[in-house]
Amino acid sequence: MMVALYGHPETAALGMLGEQPAKAAVARVTKLAKEYAALTTTRVVPAFELIATVASASAGSDNDYSRETAMDILEPWVDEAIAGGCYVVLDLQPGRTDFLTQARRYEKLFRKPQVGIALDPEWRLGPKEKHLVQIGHVAIDEVNEVAQWLAGVVREYDLPPKVFTLHQFQLQMIRGRERLRTDLDELQFMVHVDGSGGQGAKRATWGVMREGLPKEVFLGWKNFKDEDFPMLTVAQTMAQVKPTPNFVSYQ
Repeated sequence: MMVALYGHPETAALGMLGEQPAKAAVARVTKLAKEYAALTTTRVVPAFELIATVASASAGSDNDYSRETAMDILEPWVDEAIAGGCYVVLDLQPGRTDFLTQARRYEKLFRKPQVGIALDPEWRLGPKEKHLVQIGHVAIDEVNEVAQWLAGVVREYDLPPKVFTLHQFQLQMIRGRERLRTDLDELQFMVHVDGSGGQGAKRATWGVMREGLPKEVFLGWKNFKDEDFPMLTVAQTMAQVKPTPNFVSYQ
């Protein structure tokens, strides 16, 4: 099981991860993971879900409506997390470009054994779409293309299997999900159900997103400090969210 803080290193507006410097974030998430560990016999690993590319309201010089974070900003956070015993998931919000183009940009980080990936289809736009006008989506062929590329990185550098996360809170966000390439032994797949709001609605979304999910796929749950009402405590998350999530993140 992994317990993560989500966010971007340069701002607290995008999640709890950016509310403090990297070393303090390691201490914070390690303490949180220990609270979960006290309630389960499963090993609990602290983690960062670090936003590498941020959905943008403006097109930018490359016209992709996504701001790519520089390596010299991300890498110190990744290294601090790893040194502190944390796993790192790099989150991609690609706008009008594609997930593989952005993933390749950070291959240096994916070569590290403790770094996995998260694809966030909410922020995957069509050629004429803009963020916050509609919920984005991705075709499964694009997802599988990223999976095969990352599996290749794992093989080339003799790495342990990597976490491969798909964020989803609407069925339309991942089109053709039943064809997900779960036969890639180099990856461990997870659908992260990251809807926010009232607990009844969140639980209903949790149920819908699990329907038809291949049995090899793990499950993630997100607790939103400002957008859930109320946000579940650690004890409530463990007692009320069933099956117990394999990954819990905090935004």
